[in-house]
Amino acid sequence: MKIAIDAMGGDNAPQAVIEGTMKAAGAFPDLEITLVGNESIINQYLTNNERISVIHTEEVIEAEDEPVRAVRRKKQASMVLMANEVKEGRAAACISAGNTGALMTAGLFIVGRIQGIERPALSPTLPTIDGKGFLLLDVGANVDARAEHLQQYAVMGSIYAEKVRGITKPRVGLLNVGTEEKKGNELTRQAFQLLSETEDINFIGNVESRDLLEGAADVVVTDGFTGNVALKTIEGTALSVFSMLKGALTSSMKSKLAAAVLKPQLKEIKNQMDYSEYGGAALFGLKAPVIKAHGSSDANAIYNAIRQTRDMAANSVAETIAHAVERNEEVPK
Repeated sequence: MKIAIDAMGGDNAPQAVIEGTMKAAGAFPDLEITLVGNESIINQYLTNNERISVIHTEEVIEAEDEPVRAVRRKKQASMVLMANEVKEGRAAACISAGNTGALMTAGLFIVGRIQGIERPALSPTLPTIDGKGFLLLDVGANVDARAEHLQQYAVMGSIYAEKVRGITKPRVGLLNVGTEEKKGNELTRQAFQLLSETEDINFIGNVESRDLLEGAADVVVTDGFTGNVALKTIEGTALSVFSMLKGALTSSMKSKLAAAVLKPQLKEIKNQMDYSEYGGAALFGLKAPVIKAHGSSDANAIYNAIRQTRDMAANSVAETIAHAVERNEEVPK
């Protein structure tokens, strides 16, 4: 299996990307990985090139670049060449920790959308208290959505949860301001009705944001605006809580002693809530897996994004979604 990776995307690129790539190549003997970026810089960190090749380019899409313009004008950018590897069939999937908007644009314009899928969805797996995690979609690919789009998100998310995460009959919830059927705005009320009528998904009804980390559902669907707000709120709250906890545990000698005793438990909690353990955010609805790794990804996060991408390709997630569209059973046209 071949995967293409944008070596120059992300806050810690290319070192973290290359270290994560080497770790993945060592862990998965069936993988062949193509790194796209400045070869001379890449070779400074690439100490083991077994089943790892490099496509050289010096052009990069920066974080501040306007996504559509950058993809159209920077034809030799590492992210664009990475997506071309998938389009031309030389790679089964691709990964970047770079500009999110540019990656979505490259995914749509270069990799291509599955016929019948109206809107793609950006979908990270977020941690839960029980350690199982849940898939949230959409978190920003489309800030406006119709009820039919949320129905498609539910089907795509359910397929991913079952095939990649190994969850039998994944519970699908609709993010809303209350659990009652009639709660919410026009969008959520219409989506509730459509999801209730959708066969082959295990729709459990509305879920509230306060219950997400409790594991209220395995797949949670919403529009991109609401999903992005929920995602950033979860991330910000987690960072703030750990910051306050650190401050409290270092405020005096007594608390420092207590912190030393609790260090293994605190580390376990931190690992349990670490987004990087679940990989990156998948862009569902495209002809092949396109994964957005977090911009601040370290080597471990890149490794897990590669593992996730490999699982998606091996389990034919994109193909299964396409077949669902063709059958016109789960996903409406």
